[in-house]
Amino acid sequence: MQMIVAVDENWAIGLNGGLLVRIPGDMEWFRKKTTGKVVVMGRKTLESLPGGQPLGKRTNIILSRDPKFQRKNAVTVPSFSQAMELLKQYDPEDIYVIGGESIYRQFLPYADTIHVTKIMYQYQADTFFPNLDQMEEWEMEEESEEQTYFDLEYFFQKYVRKKNHK
Repeated sequence: MQMIVAVDENWAIGLNGGLLVRIPGDMEWFRKKTTGKVVVMGRKTLESLPGGQPLGKRTNIILSRDPKFQRKNAVTVPSFSQAMELLKQYDPEDIYVIGGESIYRQFLPYADTIHVTKIMYQYQADTFFPNLDQMEEWEMEEESEEQTYFDLEYFFQKYVRKKNHK
């Protein structure tokens, strides 16, 4: 299972239910990684997407405690355990957890690879991703050349779980 996330220097991921910043290069990278794959997200993350609609050309799995919550072109499950059961039918390499904070935290023990867009800025934020640099089971395996969007610098990083930590 993989995760994909954009974080700032403090590993912040959002404010008031939205992204910290929209960077076209990051959006394109996200699209390339997840198109044709399975994306797993919480209801609030779904509602933050354009039009509050599932992502096209992907299998969308939404976690929501609201039993009435449904979206066309998405599968809604009421619990983490039911999501894990549903995900058994997919190749773990094709599964991308895309947020938000509580969803990332629940699935983190099951992830092997995390794709991070590291934005070199500190935003005001109220949601965070665990700081992988402070977790001994994770190591950065790859880092892109510096990317820029106006005056923002960012990097695409790939973290992998160390083999002896599963």
